[in-house]
Order: sequence, then C-alpha cells, then structure tokens
Amino acid sequence: MIAKPAFDLVFRNAVTRRSASAVDIGIADGRIAAIAPRLTCETVEVDLGGRLALGGFVDTHIHLDKACLLGRCGHDHNSVAEAIRAVSAMKRDFTVEDVYARGAGVIERAITAGTTRMRTHVEIDPRIGLRGFEAVKALKRDYAWALDLSVCVFPQEGLTNDPGADELLVAALHDGAEAIGGCPYVDTDPNAHISRIFDLAQQFDIDVDLHLDFDLDPSWWHMEEVCRQTERRNYHGRVAIGHATKLSALPPDKLKAASARLAAAGVAVTVLPATDLYLMGRDVTHNAPRGLTAAHRLVASGVLCSVATNNVQNPFTPFGDASLLRMANLYANAAHAGIGEFETCLDLVTELPARLMNLSDYGIAVGNPADLVVLDCDSGTNAIAELPDVLMGFKRGRKTFERQRPRLFRPTAPSPSS
Repeated sequence: MIAKPAFDLVFRNAVTRRSASAVDIGIADGRIAAIAPRLTCETVEVDLGGRLALGGFVDTHIHLDKACLLGRCGHDHNSVAEAIRAVSAMKRDFTVEDVYARGAGVIERAITAGTTRMRTHVEIDPRIGLRGFEAVKALKRDYAWALDLSVCVFPQEGLTNDPGADELLVAALHDGAEAIGGCPYVDTDPNAHISRIFDLAQQFDIDVDLHLDFDLDPSWWHMEEVCRQTERRNYHGRVAIGHATKLSALPPDKLKAASARLAAAGVAVTVLPATDLYLMGRDVTHNAPRGLTAAHRLVASGVLCSVATNNVQNPFTPFGDASLLRMANLYANAAHAGIGEFETCLDLVTELPARLMNLSDYGIAVGNPADLVVLDCDSGTNAIAELPDVLMGFKRGRKTFERQRPRLFRPTAPSPSS
C-alpha cells in the first residue's frame, strides 16, 4: 500500500503567479512540501477559493526608528535637508522604549498588510548613539514569528564630517547589523564617505544599501562612484541605491546610458514613491515634476529594482500605512504604468526586492519556508488594479493574521402587499 503524503496543512484552490489554474499547496514542518492540482491527504485544510497566494511582500527600505513622529514637530518641511534637520533635533531625546513602541506599531501594520520580509535602515551617529539600533534588534527578535527583519545601519548626517559616527557604525556591525548604508550627499567628502562604507561592507562581508542622488539636478551625481566602487570591490549584486530621483530628470538617451551602467555594475535601484513624490519639486510653482524614477522601465533595461515604503508619518513623509500593495498601486499611477506593466509593478514589491536582498528561499516553491499571504483577487494584474484586501498571512505554516471580508447588510425587501 502506498502511504499518503503527510502534511500539516493544505491550501486548496490557490492561484499562484506561476500556475495557469488553481493548485493545492501542501505544508510540512513549516515548509512547502508539494504543489499540485489536487493533493490527496487528510489534514487541516484552508480553501482559498481561487484567490491569489503570494510569498508575501518584501520591503527593502523602511525607517522604523524615525516612524510616527507626527505631532512632535511642524510638518512644513520643503526639502530633504529641512526634514533631516527636523529629525536630528528630535532623535537626541529618543529612548530605546520610544523607538520600540513606534517601530512595533509600523511592523504590526506591515504584517497585516502582507509583508513577510523587511530591511529597515537605522540611523547611527553621536546624537542617537546605538539606542535606535538596540530597539530595532529587539523588534527583530520579538516579531520573528511573523516577519523576517534585516537591519541596515547607516550615518544619516554624514560620516567623514561627523566625529564618532564611524566608531558607532563599527560597534553596530560587530553587534550583528546585516547591511550597511550611507548618505553621501550630506557629507563634506562624498567619495570618501562611499569608500569607507564599502570598506566596512567588505570587512564584515555584508551588502551595501545607500541613500543616493536625492534631488532633481542631473548635472552631477554619485552614482558613477558607486558603480566604480562596486566593480572594484567585486560587489556585483550586493549594492542598492535608494531614491535615485536624478534618474527621473534624465532625457531618454542619458537614461538609457545610466541604465546600462547600473545593469553592468550590478547596482540595484529602490524607488520610494511616497517620499519621492512628497519632497521632490516642492519649490516649483506650477507644472511640478513628479521626481519619481521609472523603476519598471529600468527593469526592462536589465536593472534590478524595488519599490519600498521609506518613511511613515514623519517630516520626510507625513502619511503612510506600511502597505506595500498600496505603494505599488501609487507607483503604478504616478509612473504612468500601463495595464500590461501591472505584473512588473507587483514584481517590484515581491520577487525583485527578494532578489535585491539576496533571499534565496523566497516565494511559493517546494522547499521554501511556508510564508505566504492571500489576496482577495485572482491575478497579479488585478492585485495592482483593484487594491484588494489582504485576507490572511502565514509564517512558516503558522497563521499570523486574518482579515474578515466585508459584509453588506441589504435592507429587507418589502412584502408585495405593503
């Protein structure tokens, strides 16, 4: 007698982006054990009714340490520099408990919005010290049941011009930070800043994720130096740049050349729609530029890209709900994506950011962790077009949240005689 396969859980009638029709997904020991049109077994079942299952959303760029600061300062900031100064004045008084509480609120919103993987950027400098880092380490530990959180430390206010920042960065790296970033455009010596970040990345064998070229003047940029350092250090596929709004200001011929340069060097680009749209072009009185780099077109040119949250309710972005599906929809609207490009827009918050973070175990495939979320739609295109509810999520086969579908309460029909 042939034994039936042993599963802890089976999802029935799931639509995936790789299946032409609904399939069953069998889970065993927290991993995906089988995917087939019909799995024969006796176990706990969840019928998805033809709804879309994804490996969860992947947020490559968020700032948990400075989220949810509305009400702590004015919000009439008209530039990146003003927003940096506003947060700098506040973070001297941040405590570990304060950062933890604000970050936890954002993480819980992200979980119920379907995010299963996240990279948070954490500021390290003499004003905040390691307090933000300590809080985020605790968040990583406490929310591991629902979210894999990776910590990228970086100096927001410079490095070569900020005595003490380097030593604090090194301390955080010794204490388990998993990636390193930088912000060269605020440093008095941007190239030295970039070089030092790459030095530390190589020393600790971690990836690089920089804030870069965050304005609309394409006459100068730091992208070329990052590409040069990436090639010199043999860091192809391990470097990302966030914002890169200068690319949105390039004419087609120069954009084509820049795309080719990024693709050849293996440097990825993360577009941050909420912040980029909010801060770019604020000094223009009319016909303001969007300031949004067209990530889906860069992807078509061979550049690895993602779309991410960045800031939530602070001077950089005074709104946000940590929903990457909403962010992908916002991006698609602002970037003039056509319906034939909606699948790529969904890729920008799922498959592509997983590649950017070098996550080899992401997605609905046999052998991978049973991390998945269920959307109330039947295709990737409709996920972007409809902004459906995210109905439930699972981490390593365990349910992490559930959202009830709305019910309509229609009035009772009057009787014919009334």
